[in-house]
Amino acid sequence: MGILYDDDVVIIRQSEKEGDPSVITVNCPDKTGLGCDLCRIILFFGLSIVRGDVSTDGKWCYLVFWVAGKSTTRWGLLKKRLVEACPSCSSASGLSYYRAESQPPRPPDVFLLTLSCHDRKGLLHDVTSVLCELELTIKKVKVSTTPDGSVIDLFFITDTRELLHTNKRKEDTCDHLKAVMGNTMLSCEIEMVGPEITACSAECSFLPAAITENILPLEIPDELPSSLTSTSVSVNMDNSLSPGHTLVQIVCQDHKGLLYDIMRTLKDYNIQISYGRFSTNRGRACDIDLFLTQTDGKKIVDPSKQKALSSRLEMELVRPLRVATVSRGPDTELLVANPVELSGKGRPLVFHDITLSLKMLHTCIFSAEIRRRMIGDREFEVYRVLLDEGEGLAVPRSKIEEQVWKMLMGWKQ
Repeated sequence: MGILYDDDVVIIRQSEKEGDPSVITVNCPDKTGLGCDLCRIILFFGLSIVRGDVSTDGKWCYLVFWVAGKSTTRWGLLKKRLVEACPSCSSASGLSYYRAESQPPRPPDVFLLTLSCHDRKGLLHDVTSVLCELELTIKKVKVSTTPDGSVIDLFFITDTRELLHTNKRKEDTCDHLKAVMGNTMLSCEIEMVGPEITACSAECSFLPAAITENILPLEIPDELPSSLTSTSVSVNMDNSLSPGHTLVQIVCQDHKGLLYDIMRTLKDYNIQISYGRFSTNRGRACDIDLFLTQTDGKKIVDPSKQKALSSRLEMELVRPLRVATVSRGPDTELLVANPVELSGKGRPLVFHDITLSLKMLHTCIFSAEIRRRMIGDREFEVYRVLLDEGEGLAVPRSKIEEQVWKMLMGWKQ
């Protein structure tokens, strides 16, 4: 097959005409969940996949994504991150799609960013935007407003570039924050902490049981507000059209991260996509055809397994995230939750979109927290945002829920 270099593993052809999609081609050895990892990176860079083709023989794969980009897309950095997610070409010999990594990757170093500043509207979103631009991932956040109007923000972060242990990277981060915050910033400190600091202990009662049951159901409730769900989703399985594969046909409404939601679900179920095609039409309806096999390379013939996979796919497409507002004493609290991959990775840019929505609503944030919680046998990333509803600042709860939901789904406001 010859030697493939980085320039050949990932090829990006940017659109020449405004409105046309750019094309990302990936040609490399396969690995468990590669499609999910690539879709997650594309989502992190703020791109929408409007069409996709995937094929693999279990050892080598070829993927093509047509993506809608923006003028600020950092294409060179995107290519670098996609290449890093691909297995090296030397690993193709004897590679099994389902074989786990011989050595799991070392957990990234965790750093505490302590930011002290004067409060103002949109402050938290501006800080979050800077961290995203610098490829700093927020693992946990604690935001508090003091009686004198100052804000103390504690961000537990990891660095995609793995350079935050250096003084230069720390200074560069603080400089970027200073450039955005101006004179409102009082201090900025970054120090390394142990990963156990960010973990929530098993005894942690972070969410009341009543709230957990209402916004984090493991099954689709009989009644859901139409404004907080996707439209109808159809998932059909057929074993008669292919001698060696189960065909799964999905029809649903498009949303931001749709292909990622499908890929992460299949990754968690250890299902291989031998061939897949994804497309959207002008009405934003999506048609997805996937030819799948199990870990043993055979069709999915067990009715219970078919039902479990169909139900999970439907759940993840109807409610890829959960959004709700609840009373916290006399105040209003916004709750957002999304399922975490079995690999431990969470959905990117959720906190960014939450804070952007509230900034657009001119709604101030009094405090915010991000933690992970086990619900049943699944882990969720839960965002709790306590809103400042001072005089003249109150916004109807239904409007808050709807705007946050639409922002997270990538729908027009």
